[in-house]
Amino acid sequence: MKYTNIIKKLCIVLITVGGLYSFTATEAVNYKCLIQMKNYSGEGAYVVISLLDANAKYVETLYVQGDDDEWYADITEWWNFQGKKRADIDAITGATISGGNRSVSVIKIPKDKIDAGYKIRFESAVEDQEYYKDDVEFDLTSENLANKIEGKGFIRYVRLIPQD
Repeated sequence: MKYTNIIKKLCIVLITVGGLYSFTATEAVNYKCLIQMKNYSGEGAYVVISLLDANAKYVETLYVQGDDDEWYADITEWWNFQGKKRADIDAITGATISGGNRSVSVIKIPKDKIDAGYKIRFESAVEDQEYYKDDVEFDLTSENLANKIEGKGFIRYVRLIPQD
């Protein structure tokens, strides 16, 4: 009886310790993200930066430029993913980006997603104007992270610079 209790306690300790060792936090790399907008007239643009898997399915919201959630539904594809979950998004900034202006922010990209088949997507929308699902979209590779990527809609280009 005494040995049975000792064995049970030992098993619990081993399972607990094994569980702690199997849990690893994903290390992220900070990137300074410059978004340069095209010259356009009208309201400021809402921009959402998302991490996508190899099948272009949403994995994580990396950043949201614009804090008035009344307009989030206008970023249709992202809203279909994020809006239903209504998860807390840590990476929201207050201001939208007006035509011709630029924004610099810091985004965290999980290190294990780089060169592993993932993509980064920048969606943009402007009130009473168009929505661009893939204003900027690129494979998340070391090479692409070192280059300036041109936009197709409101975004002229984005540039990501690793932070030490």
